Amino acid sequence: MTAFIIRRLFQALIVLFITSVIVFAGVYAIGDPLEILLPADATMAERAQVTQSLGLDKPLIIQYGHFLWNALHGDLGTSFVYNQPSVSVILQRLPATLELAFCALILALLIGIPLGLLSGLKSGSATDETIMTCSILGFSLPNFWQGMMLIMIFSVYLGWLPSTGRGQTGTILGIETSLATWDGIQHLILPAINLSLAKISLVIRLTRTGVQETIPLDFVKFARARGLSPFRIISVHVLKNILIPIITVIGIEFGSLIAFAVVTETIFAWPGVGKLIIDSINILDRPIVVAYILVVVSMFIIINLVVDILYSLLDPRIRSKR
Repeated sequence: MTAFIIRRLFQALIVLFITSVIVFAGVYAIGDPLEILLPADATMAERAQVTQSLGLDKPLIIQYGHFLWNALHGDLGTSFVYNQPSVSVILQRLPATLELAFCALILALLIGIPLGLLSGLKSGSATDETIMTCSILGFSLPNFWQGMMLIMIFSVYLGWLPSTGRGQTGTILGIETSLATWDGIQHLILPAINLSLAKISLVIRLTRTGVQETIPLDFVKFARARGLSPFRIISVHVLKNILIPIITVIGIEFGSLIAFAVVTETIFAWPGVGKLIIDSINILDRPIVVAYILVVVSMFIIINLVVDILYSLLDPRIRSKR
């Protein structure tokens, strides 16, 4: 296991380096941030001064060299707009995105696994057909359209839930979160549901497939022959085996929830990194864009490593191969 973790960490460094080169070259080759940062009547001297202060007067390879050296010392650049370290700006917004992604993931598991079990156990029935039809809708409907419909129904027509913002926050175990106040929970419900709908559909289909593949196996038949209750067979023998692929996929999907919460955060004005990156792209705040992508890639790598470790713990056969 130790050799596996060391090998994965080495691979992670290579991935981060290649990502930094591609992203830096792509982002810094597009547009001129001076057009946004300076007024239209700025003099040439002012433009030259700002260009020099931002280091934009140097060749791209020199700029990347400075960026890489600073990155190795924990500095991913200073935001052109906020005049703060880009990592600090991202970390200020990241808790809101993590909270939203975590709640969406919990909803996906709490709703998707029971529905997938029910669908798999009643394969071919009207219940199965209804659940699978709903899961297809969850995959097919555009995320932005779902968000607008949720706002229209629950905020505009019914007036039950707020449609924008994070709401009032509080602290739980020293962590600032919307889950600590009723107002925060109300603001969290709609964006969390919108972000989780596609993942609920994914978990339903994974669970249903796993149940259908596991039920005919010999160890399940043997458990029935021993007289074990259906609940114990499902909860212990079947569920434990189908959790392996679910954990693998959901671990990766959690990373995608963080990375691609942009649409949901924009629609519901949720103050997370998704909205930050959209604003930064619009104003060509290059350090924020580069730092955001590298932070997200790092999170993907960490999540995948944790998933692999959990995978090996659940299945000793995999651990023995390593």
